Amino acid sequence: MERWDIYDSNRERTGRTMERDDWHMQPGDYHLIVLAVIRRPDGKYLITKRAENKSWAPGWWEVPGGCVVAGESSEDAVRREVLEETGLDVTGAEGGFLFGYQRENPDKGENYFVDIYRFEMDFEESEIQLQIGETVDYQFADRDQIGEFSRRGIFLHNQSLWQAFE
Repeated sequence: MERWDIYDSNRERTGRTMERDDWHMQPGDYHLIVLAVIRRPDGKYLITKRAENKSWAPGWWEVPGGCVVAGESSEDAVRREVLEETGLDVTGAEGGFLFGYQRENPDKGENYFVDIYRFEMDFEESEIQLQIGETVDYQFADRDQIGEFSRRGIFLHNQSLWQAFE
């Protein structure tokens, strides 16, 4: 079972861990998520479509990302998640950490920090290899298309990510 580090409100590791998706965190406990905005030289962004069998937001569009596993750095996690979900290696790509934010959902026992990365790289469509069970489709979208998906309520994290699409 995958384990995640638990952080305090100052984003310091507490030395405790939790099992993946065990949403019984204590008040003041957080976990860490990474998201990767990948921009091609033509100004379009790689977005992926979540598998229909996902328990949360099935079939919605998003950018690659996921949770940081115990002992892993944010930067290592974003590289791993992009590689797992898309087959692309962002090591050596232009860009990197852009900004972070914090969310608190005490009624759900789910508080988290999110690190947003933006990478710019040229790659061929043939290099994309979607992760079975996670993603079912991809496309290259411009900022307007992503905004339209957001207005339709089928794009995750849009308000939190919007400034990364510039």
